[in-house]
Amino acid sequence: MEHPQTLPAAPGYTLWQLVLYMLRLGALGFGGPVALAGYMHRDLVDTRQWITEADYKEGLALAQLAPGPLAAQLAIYLGYVHYRVRGATLVGIAFVLPSFLMVVALGWSYVRFGGIGWMQAVFYGVGAAVIGIIAMSAHKLTVKSVGRDKLLWAIYLLLAAVTVVTESEIAWLFLAAGILVWFLRAPPKWLGGAGMHAAAAAPLSVPALNGMDASLLVQIAVFFAKAGAFVFGSGLAIVPFLYGGVVTEHQWLNDKQFVDAVAVAMITPGPVVITVAFIGYLIAGLPGACVAALATFLPCYLFTIIPAPYFKKYGRLPGIIAFVDGVTAAAVGAIAGAVIVLAKRSITDLPTALLALVTVLLLWRFKKLQEPVIVAGAAAVGLLVYPLLHG
Repeated sequence: MEHPQTLPAAPGYTLWQLVLYMLRLGALGFGGPVALAGYMHRDLVDTRQWITEADYKEGLALAQLAPGPLAAQLAIYLGYVHYRVRGATLVGIAFVLPSFLMVVALGWSYVRFGGIGWMQAVFYGVGAAVIGIIAMSAHKLTVKSVGRDKLLWAIYLLLAAVTVVTESEIAWLFLAAGILVWFLRAPPKWLGGAGMHAAAAAPLSVPALNGMDASLLVQIAVFFAKAGAFVFGSGLAIVPFLYGGVVTEHQWLNDKQFVDAVAVAMITPGPVVITVAFIGYLIAGLPGACVAALATFLPCYLFTIIPAPYFKKYGRLPGIIAFVDGVTAAAVGAIAGAVIVLAKRSITDLPTALLALVTVLLLWRFKKLQEPVIVAGAAAVGLLVYPLLHG
C-alpha cells in the first residue's frame, strides 16, 4: 500500500516559472556542473523552496548514477518532480538552449575569422574565477549533504581523493557507497536486490553503435550518442572521451581546435558538455552542431525520465533514503575532488591564484553577489594581464 507521503506535494510555483528560471540559469550560470548544481540548490531549495531537500538529493543521486552530464540531468529531474515528463522536457530544453545558441555563434565566428585569439586571455581570467565559484558551491553542498555524519564523511573523503588521483569519476564507487550506507543504516530483510541490479544495469543495455558506414551526420550522431550514453559525471569526464574520438579516431579536428572547443565551453554559461555543439559546428556547420547536441543530450534525458517514477514512488523508504544518502555523499566528494583537478589546470601563476582567492572572499562576504558579475570582471582582468605576461 502506498503511503500518503509518497505523493508529491502541490507545487508552490508554475511550470513556466521553473522554465524561465532554467532559461536564466542556462544563460548566466557559469562554473560547470559543480557550480550549476550549487545554484539550483541555493535558488530552488533554500531561497524559493520550490523543491524539497529530499527531491534535490534524489535528483543529484540519479544524476550521478546515470551516464551523461550531471547538471543537465539534475535540471531535468527537478522539472520532473512536480510536472512529470512535460516539465522534464521543457526544463531540459530551457537549460541547454541559451548556451547552445552562444556556442553556435562562437563557432560561426571561429570559422569565419580563423580562430579565437582573445579567448586565451579571457579564459586565463575566467578559468581562475570559476575555480573560486565552484569551490564555494562545493563547500555549500558539503555542509548541506554531509553535515557531521562520520560515515558520510568517510565516503566523501574517499571519493574526493579518488577523483584527485584518477582525474575521473568512477561510477561503480557511487553505487558501492549507496549500497554500503543502505546495508549499515537500513539493512534489507533479504538480499534479493533484483530491482537495484536492474537499475544499475540499465545504462549498459544501450547498444554500442559501432562501425556504421554512413554519411558524416550519421557518424556524428552515433559518436556523440555514445558520448552521452556511456560517460559518467561532469563535463570534465567527457573531455578525454571526446578527444579520443574527435581528434585521434575520426581526425575531425586538430589539437588546437579541440583545446579551443573546450575553452569555449568553459567561458560560456550553462553545461560544459555544450562544447559538443561547437565541435559539431566545426565538423559540419549548423546541422553538425544540432545533431551533436541532440545526440549527446537525448540519452541523458531518457536515463533521467525513465527511472524517475521509481525514484519518486520508492524514494521515501528507509533503505532508499540510506542508499541516496550514500550516493549523495560520494557525489559531493567527487565534486570536491573535481575542484582540485580543475584548479591544477586553471591556476598556473600568482595572478590566477589571487583571482581565485578574491572570488572566494567576495562570495563569502557578499552573499547576494551575482556570479556573472565576477566572471565579467575576471574576463576583463584576463584581457589586461594575459598580454603583459605572455606577450
